[in-house]
Amino acid sequence: MTAGRKEEVTVGTWQVRWNCTGIPASVARELFRVACSLRILKEIVHYQSSHCMKDTYDVIVIGSGPGGEGASIKAAKSGKSVAVVERYLDVGGGCTHWGTIPSKTLIHVIQQYSELRSSRLFDKVIRTLKLEYHELMTMVDTVVEQQVRDRQGFYDRNSIDVIHGEARFLDEHTISVREHEGNDRRYTAEAFIIATGSHPYHPEDVDFDNPFVVDSDTILTMKRIPETLTIYGAGVIGSEYASAFRGIGIKVNLVNTRMRMLEFLDDEISDALSYHMRDEKGILIRQNEEYERVEVLDDGVILHLKTGKKIKSDALLWANGRTGNTESLGLETLGLESDQRGNISVNAQYQTTHPHIYAIGDVVGFPALASAAYDQGRFVATHIVEGNCEYNLIKDFPTGIYTNPEISSVGKTERELTADHIPYEVGRSFFRNLARGQITGKTTGMLKLLFHRDSLELLGIHCFGQNASEIVHIGQAIMSQPAPHNNIKYFITTTFNYPTMAEAYRVAALNGYNRLF
Repeated sequence: MTAGRKEEVTVGTWQVRWNCTGIPASVARELFRVACSLRILKEIVHYQSSHCMKDTYDVIVIGSGPGGEGASIKAAKSGKSVAVVERYLDVGGGCTHWGTIPSKTLIHVIQQYSELRSSRLFDKVIRTLKLEYHELMTMVDTVVEQQVRDRQGFYDRNSIDVIHGEARFLDEHTISVREHEGNDRRYTAEAFIIATGSHPYHPEDVDFDNPFVVDSDTILTMKRIPETLTIYGAGVIGSEYASAFRGIGIKVNLVNTRMRMLEFLDDEISDALSYHMRDEKGILIRQNEEYERVEVLDDGVILHLKTGKKIKSDALLWANGRTGNTESLGLETLGLESDQRGNISVNAQYQTTHPHIYAIGDVVGFPALASAAYDQGRFVATHIVEGNCEYNLIKDFPTGIYTNPEISSVGKTERELTADHIPYEVGRSFFRNLARGQITGKTTGMLKLLFHRDSLELLGIHCFGQNASEIVHIGQAIMSQPAPHNNIKYFITTTFNYPTMAEAYRVAALNGYNRLF
């Protein structure tokens, strides 16, 4: 073992990683041996506890991501006996281990590094620093491990049994779980909730076994930072990683299969993102392109496009679509089918054709957000416990895109309002004109409010800039109120702290209100 790098070893059925940076090799070996011993002990404890579990529950949840967590805790607090089946050793699902938490942590750390490198205060010191990828991932791992401890604590405190293994339906009320030791054990329940999440879509003609070709999961296991990176797919994931890796000096090619960036956004916000990534960040964006084939070389990857273009880079990140985790569930036993992307069809209450079997989160498709999945889980658990649910999930859920700068929106876009023939007006506040923006140097961005010309009802909120995903919730709280409380005059008559970014609401509301005649 060599000090200064991350080592891996397989212990039982688990792979253990140990970061040896900054300590002598002899000490690293001993610490690594102790870590392996502790991991084996954890596996033994899991084996013993799993064999003490009962085999009949009121509710069994398959998957411990946000949807599974929300559902299981709500059901347990309502007095139901609950078990959660998780295929991996640690709880949290893809959200905690490969998706939202690690990607957003990585983006945040890179943003901090980028800001330090551009700081005039530390110009001579910071510009000479070089960041290694394993150093980035050490910081990411710290957050992930804390999240796992927190999530496990929720299950423990609510007396929810966590069963580790692969679940498969045997009939409408029975599943078989293939445990990590290779044993199969049966469990029965009155109700089931499928919350198995999704994984990156892999076309058959792309070699993902090659180290130069990664997806949004395996990019977190790269051994080094490439000098050039091509990202195929300019959706949320592709855009976020393009922005992040450009922040540490990587030359990024972003290939978009659509006519414009993130078409679901308001056009003005989408255009602002494209401009900022292309002209301010130097990301090369190819719009409306499709791949023909991927050629892997000894020194990198060539992406061949159907238009005849060729893009060569050190690595390729495939970020074009996701697939629901349904292949191994045995849905055919229940007479259920998933679509070509692995999604399960459900009704308004998230029930399958079997009323006691529900599906939530990424495995049912849109909106495929961690926040929405958690709410769906609580909704479904309430439906199971009470037979109905008095509240409805919100239709206008906020979207957060963690590019640099951030984007967040809720409600209608100008394009949608125009198509629906709704008379609206626009109010804008540019961050460059806000005192707080000038103080912090975060002057890129704007807040845009769309409201009805007659009723002054707030119809849409669109934000581009620093902390957009936080700022949007102020307007969301007002927009969710019934008439006449949903009114942009609230922002005009309310006193905001000064200087703050929240003051953008007052500026934008006045800007729009003054357009009325």
